[in-house]
Amino acid sequence: MDAELLLAAVLGVPRARLLTLGAVPHEAAARFTGLVAERASRVPLQHLTGTAPFRFLELAVGPGVFVPRPETELIAGWVLERIAGADHPWVVDLGTGSGAIALSVAHEHPGARVVAVEADAGAIEWTRHNAATRAAAGDTPVEVLAGDMTDDGLLPALDGAVDVVVSNPPYVPDGARLPREVADHDPPLALWGGPDGLDVVRGLLRTAARLLRPGGWLGIEHADAQGSAVPTLVRSVGGWTGVADHADLAGRPRYTTARLTGGAGAQ
Repeated sequence: MDAELLLAAVLGVPRARLLTLGAVPHEAAARFTGLVAERASRVPLQHLTGTAPFRFLELAVGPGVFVPRPETELIAGWVLERIAGADHPWVVDLGTGSGAIALSVAHEHPGARVVAVEADAGAIEWTRHNAATRAAAGDTPVEVLAGDMTDDGLLPALDGAVDVVVSNPPYVPDGARLPREVADHDPPLALWGGPDGLDVVRGLLRTAARLLRPGGWLGIEHADAQGSAVPTLVRSVGGWTGVADHADLAGRPRYTTARLTGGAGAQ
């Protein structure tokens, strides 16, 4: 599959079009050979093609930004379910990276008011590029903000007003072994979460509790080994109801959701 996607990218055609090609021009073949060698050295496929598919979007990615994973599409869908039927809900995506969740919400719910927050100076350039591309294509513009999701002074104007806070935060425990595609190419700020992987999540919980309206929703992606630890952490800090964990399509624990105490019954 990787080889087919690389060849399709070189030729500028959909992957299915390869079935009907009669020949590959010499220059394209040489470029393809070079890309295959890079992929064999564990450069991420998406860095070589320059794009990553996410739900209904194609996002620009490359060195300096976390490559969005298919598993994250599920939490984006969960956000959209929470705001379905609302005219102008506020959604804040903390640690947005390429902007995958934020831009998908804006694309699929045109009335949503979406803020995408990113702390990494390199990653946010990709966020801004993707946000500008989607706005030019006619999607509702997303506000891109440089900031730390654990900062107590982040987005003070939205205190108590946000309908959904969502995050795919850094959650890898310090010292964990990772595939070379991740360890060598994803930005460290997007990966490492302290000794137990939950240091950033602890700060995120404070920020979310401040930003959300009573009854507002929180969604946090996590590693498959944290399906018990994250819900336990959310319950332990208090102020949340309806804490639940959700599996990905492979049946592995993937994200935790909760509702800020004070609203209608949790779903």
